[in-house]
Amino acid sequence: MTATVKTYEVRTHGCQMNVHDSERIAGLLETAGYVDRAAVAFADRPEHPDVVVFNTCAVRENAAGKLYGQLGQLRPAKDAHPGMQIAVGGCLAQKDQGDIVQRAPWVDVVFGTHNVGSLPVLLERARHNAEAQVEIRESLEVFPSTLPTRRDSAYSGWVSISVGCNNTCTFCIVPSLRGKEKDRRPGDVLAEIRALVEQGVVEITLLGQNVNTYGVEFGDRLAFGKLLRACGEIDGLERVRFTSPHPAAFTDDVIDAMAETPNVMPSLHMPLQSGSDRVLKAMRRSYRSAKFLGILERVRDRMPDAAITTDIIVGFPGETEEDFAETLRVTRAARFSSAFTFQYSIRPGTPAAELPDQLPKAVVQERFDRLIELQEEVSWAGNRELEGRTVEVLVSPGEGRKDAETHRMSGRARDNRLVHFAVPDGVERPRPGDLVTVGVTYGAPHHLVADAAVEGGGWQVRPTRGGDAWAALQEQAADGATRKPAVALGMPRIGAPAPVQVADACGCN
Repeated sequence: MTATVKTYEVRTHGCQMNVHDSERIAGLLETAGYVDRAAVAFADRPEHPDVVVFNTCAVRENAAGKLYGQLGQLRPAKDAHPGMQIAVGGCLAQKDQGDIVQRAPWVDVVFGTHNVGSLPVLLERARHNAEAQVEIRESLEVFPSTLPTRRDSAYSGWVSISVGCNNTCTFCIVPSLRGKEKDRRPGDVLAEIRALVEQGVVEITLLGQNVNTYGVEFGDRLAFGKLLRACGEIDGLERVRFTSPHPAAFTDDVIDAMAETPNVMPSLHMPLQSGSDRVLKAMRRSYRSAKFLGILERVRDRMPDAAITTDIIVGFPGETEEDFAETLRVTRAARFSSAFTFQYSIRPGTPAAELPDQLPKAVVQERFDRLIELQEEVSWAGNRELEGRTVEVLVSPGEGRKDAETHRMSGRARDNRLVHFAVPDGVERPRPGDLVTVGVTYGAPHHLVADAAVEGGGWQVRPTRGGDAWAALQEQAADGATRKPAVALGMPRIGAPAPVQVADACGCN
């Protein structure tokens, strides 16, 4: 490693869409000649990277405070290293634009959600002109998947099927920051998945703000179910997941596709937001609690072992104790395996920010605590029911904080539950990306423990190409360096897209 090598670091805040965007940002920087600072051996690693990129979120109230706090912490390093550059992108950049440079004048580049691909040029322009560059596009320049990518995982990958959202939920600022929904052609999505599988990926997650409205741009309301079935035809693809659907647009053809496609996993993230029909109406969520529970009933009828997770907001303006009681009722009836729970916070620019009857913090906190207590009870009961069952686990590099001291490994079951499992003495430890079949010995509130293999139970390992890909990276990495796959150059589009008959390819109508 020589002194002329430029290093970078990407700090990601927010959702899976942001995580995937950060992979694009890393790919762009690598293509422009930068090297991930974490990929440099300890002995050669510089104290600070040449470029730090913040990929921000604007959904939560503390998003801005978190960003400016980290920017403030970086200022001394920037002052001590004049050539260092700081860039801010993502949803908060799209929202605050030039205000970021006014509040933190040491920031060099601000770019929005629609022009991620401009980052290398903006960095060079800021360096050449010796002044901050703020560039925010109001509509998407290119679909993100056409950009180079530096994936975080050798065996698992994100695949965007759409960006943007056509809903108008009163609490959400995402549509104004990400724009209207833009869909990729099915053939492009499937081509990207096949390319990932050829690189050793065995699990993909389809991404969209609202995946089950996929097809709105090319006039096929059944496109998402067809896409799931087509994924089942890809040799070597072990697991398919997706996030997130919207209850209002969730249709039975998707349930059928999930149930009838073996590599589509029995896990579903279905955002509830509130169990009160009155609050759902105020949120502009175009479904009601009975419809929501009906969807879950049909999912479990076709997939009895499906694990269903959700999002819930507590303390929406005007929420009464009776409204909150409805949320508790639906939460208990839904039997969620886990829930992402949030206290409502005012987001400037959203309709809900102007609503009367904003609730006192103490009231919201007390309700939030009760919801957490109930969900903990529901999650624990569901996990205890799995004791004695056998689960197939996709091994990860480490999701358990105590894995080292307990000598366990970790991974995800088919239903996406986190599993910590013991490895029998005298056997070779499985590799991340391999599949292990183990027996569950204990269901904790937030994970499963599978120690059956060291207690006389069965133990089975199935090596995969994902495990091979992970192992190959370990051989290539420098001492102490982070190990990530090579940059993929994206999926370019040339000329008009040819018609893609996904239904014919997968045998569905």
